[in-house]
This record gives sequence, C-alpha cells and structure tokens, in this order.
Amino acid sequence: QVHLEESGGGLVQAGGSLRLSCAASGRTFSRYVMGWFRQAPGKEREFVAAISGGGSTTSYADSVKGRFTISRDNAKSTGYLQMNSLKPEDTAVYSCATKITWSSGVYDYWGQGTQVTVSS
Repeated sequence: QVHLEESGGGLVQAGGSLRLSCAASGRTFSRYVMGWFRQAPGKEREFVAAISGGGSTTSYADSVKGRFTISRDNAKSTGYLQMNSLKPEDTAVYSCATKITWSSGVYDYWGQGTQVTVSS
C-alpha cells in the first residue's frame, strides 16, 4: 500500500509559475516510476509527465514540453512538477501516481489531486 498526497496547487495568472509536490509514504519510493496527470472539467484525464525511479529518465506530453519539469527527491520520498509559463488551458486537477516499471501502462496508486487554476 502507498499513500500519495499532492500539494502546491492554486490560482495563478497566465505566464506565472507553480510547483506541485507529491509526498509518498508506505513504499520504497525510489523503486517506482512517478507520473503526473491532469483532468480538466468535462475532459478525460491526460498524461502530463513521468520520471523513472532513479530520476534519469523523463517523459512529457507535447503540450507541456519546455514549460514543465518533473523531478524527484527520493531521500524525501517526494516528487515535484515545476510548471512555468502557465496558460489558461493548463487549468485542471493535477494528480500524481506511481507504477512499478517504466513499460507498464498501469499506474496502481493515485493521490487525490490538487487544483491548478490559471487566469487569463
């Protein structure tokens, strides 16, 4: 069992920045891939970014490449999503999740999410 808790969401103007955190407990955090997803009202959940257990491999959705950076601090069992140059279309509930291997398509544990609102 693993518990994930996001924080750092809020209201920001377009062009601004936010850093989301995902605090994990209950597992050896460094063994697992961590991903960030988002879901806007009326839309399906979409992938944002992922990072391997050791942090050496990352992946981003095209819509956030060059603006968002995923990272992790395994000593603190915490992952991060630095979001810069935010746009109104980035408004969504952002959730973190973990999975066992990079190739697996299934994330098995999820946080409850944190709201990010970008005003124009």
